[in-house]
Amino acid sequence: MSTEHPVGLLLVDDDPLIRAGLGTILASDPGIKILGEAENGIRAIELAARLRPQVTMMDIRMPQLDGLSAMERILAEDPEAKVLVLTTFGEEEYIDRAMAGGAAGFMLKSSSPEELIGAVHSVADGAAALSPRIAKRLVDKVRRLD
Repeated sequence: MSTEHPVGLLLVDDDPLIRAGLGTILASDPGIKILGEAENGIRAIELAARLRPQVTMMDIRMPQLDGLSAMERILAEDPEAKVLVLTTFGEEEYIDRAMAGGAAGFMLKSSSPEELIGAVHSVADGAAALSPRIAKRLVDKVRRLD
């Protein structure tokens, strides 16, 4: 986690209070630089194309265009983009669609600040990032398939 080249991050959430809180938490790490913020999926696509963030942290439920549809469009334009899905909703259909759509990780908004900061760095480094509760669901699902 070099502060010489901080991870460029795009924050996407329709709730300005959530964006402000996430921005404060994430910018407290000298290895992360907030490049921009978007309030919906359409704006996220525009900013991702213009700013080319290393990581886009994307909410799912938003007006105009939801986060998963925006993620799919961002990845279609730039297959190297990394999208970290962040949501309060942990339903399996979201997890499945996020992972099938190319999400680099799936974190819950109930994650600790340290978990969120770690997730941004993990995704930027090319690893996956999953909230422990999401990881358990995926493990349980795989076990059911055996």
